[in-house]
Amino acid sequence: MTTHISVPPQLLLERILTLEIVRVTERAAVSAARLRGHGQEKAADQAAVDAMRRELNKLPIEGTIVIGEGERDEAPMLFIGEKVGLNAGPQVDIAVDPLEGTTLCAKNMPGAIATMAMADGGTLLHAPDVYMEKLAVGPGYAKGVVELDASPADNVRRLAKAKGVEPGAITVLVLDRPRHADIIASIRSTGAAVRLITDGDVAGVIHCADPDNTGVDMYIGTGGAPEGVLAAAALRCIGGQMQCRLILDSEEKRERAHKMGVTDPKMIYGIEDMVRGDCLFAATGVTTGSLLTGVKFRKDGVIETETVVMRSVTGTVRYIKAEHRQLDKFHLD
Repeated sequence: MTTHISVPPQLLLERILTLEIVRVTERAAVSAARLRGHGQEKAADQAAVDAMRRELNKLPIEGTIVIGEGERDEAPMLFIGEKVGLNAGPQVDIAVDPLEGTTLCAKNMPGAIATMAMADGGTLLHAPDVYMEKLAVGPGYAKGVVELDASPADNVRRLAKAKGVEPGAITVLVLDRPRHADIIASIRSTGAAVRLITDGDVAGVIHCADPDNTGVDMYIGTGGAPEGVLAAAALRCIGGQMQCRLILDSEEKRERAHKMGVTDPKMIYGIEDMVRGDCLFAATGVTTGSLLTGVKFRKDGVIETETVVMRSVTGTVRYIKAEHRQLDKFHLD
């Protein structure tokens, strides 16, 4: 006689889906890694998208993509509103960035990752593909220690005071973009250090949650709204504070946002506004960076991956190093 064990819906994210979403990001990372250093950003992104979609459609979920691939660069999409999964199981919201750091992958530079988040249905912010102001710090500080509307210099001083150090001991991570010149100047005016990154602000925000190991205390700058929601999902799991605001600087953008449920175009979103329920976050390294080791293709045909997977309710963070021996045979990559 076969015994069927019933798993309560509230446990499904952990009991069933924790390892399953690792497989999703692993396959996307391996597919993108085959094109590392080939200078083909869109091809690498397409490979990651195809692999991620294929794996998502094997999961026992009723999934909806609420944060998808960007339209700004005419990239291949897992589009917003797309239904994924076997249409059986819990209803979940999904945010994806199949290849964060397409340029990093194309140039075989450090820090490219495949990443996604999954949450209870109706709990992830439905953000349009626009830019977003972002400010993040790690855990252990009183709420509101930094404020999005304060100047970067003021936020450095406030964080330094809360940490019990001089501003010169603070390091702020910023995307290296011309639009951030004033932010960088303001930070440096306090004596604080700026660490510039070329791409990858999901990983960048995660870095500020572990300053003892990363040396990063704060993240400031504007980047994609989809990446902002993914970063918020990670911080919800591991702790920290984040404030964001959509940049809706045209009527067309405001209209798109309104259709997605954004009623206040000037609203400042905290982590709980962007990720309200239980959530899982996973990221697999494509190229080796400070967060994760990239995919390794061994001479014996074995493929090695490293993934971090987190859950908000338990605060659990798992690092999974895997060896894959049958990817090609089963057409999973």
